[in-house]
Amino acid sequence: MSTLQDAVTNFYVAHNEIFTGNLAPMEEAWSHSDDVTYMSPMGGILVGWDATRDSWSKQAELQLHGHVYPVDIKIVEGSQISVCHNYIIGTNFVVDGKEVHPNIRATTVFRKEDGAWKVISHHTDLMHWLEVEVG
Repeated sequence: MSTLQDAVTNFYVAHNEIFTGNLAPMEEAWSHSDDVTYMSPMGGILVGWDATRDSWSKQAELQLHGHVYPVDIKIVEGSQISVCHNYIIGTNFVVDGKEVHPNIRATTVFRKEDGAWKVISHHTDLMHWLEVEVG
């Protein structure tokens, strides 16, 4: 059985693995249900695991390198559903090698599934430079 704090930590470890092209930790962090939602920094709202996974896969292909981490974390924990609000800050490198510094707000919703906390929704501010890179 995982704790909610473990799930939050693992989600941000998974973010950083995406920057190296490794999708597997993000696949582990998320619920694979049809009701998950992802409002990424590229815009729009994705519904369902397949669409969500596809978006993370495209981000992994960019191999943006760098590192991000959550700050000013606020968690409301329930027995089956929990919410985490925070800022995501750090450094990434766009395709042309230019250094960028994400500083965005994020809300992540977790649901307990088979004793483990899984992400069912992630919503961030927009980062227009990322939208251009992923398309």
